[in-house]
Amino acid sequence: MLTSKQHELLLFIRDRLGRDGISPSFDEMREALDLKSKSGVHRLISALEERGFIRRLANRARALEVLKLPDSATRATAPVATRPIIHTPANDTLEIPMHGRIAAGTPSASAPAAEPAGPVEPAGTAPGAALPED
Repeated sequence: MLTSKQHELLLFIRDRLGRDGISPSFDEMREALDLKSKSGVHRLISALEERGFIRRLANRARALEVLKLPDSATRATAPVATRPIIHTPANDTLEIPMHGRIAAGTPSASAPAAEPAGPVEPAGTAPGAALPED
């Protein structure tokens, strides 16, 4: 017997393997199941593996194999709802000011004045993060 989240994850993995030929990443699974962290995905995958529904292939990234489905999955099931992934153009960068450096070894005082700004892709920023205004 699987929990609803385990069942949802198993069907999501099966659908992505069938559609793309590769397992979804932990981040994609986290988003699809609306979980807060990737550790929740890890626990679900471990539980599915212990119950014999999936197998992780050693020494390979994103290598999951669906071994079996629960009896309820062979009947008509509703598709797993996923949130759309929004992609930004690669040349769309933000200028973020650099404040000091992190030295290896003993701590040092922070630089009081901002150093020149450096380009950062929006994908490298956290969702909802406050960005400096010009």
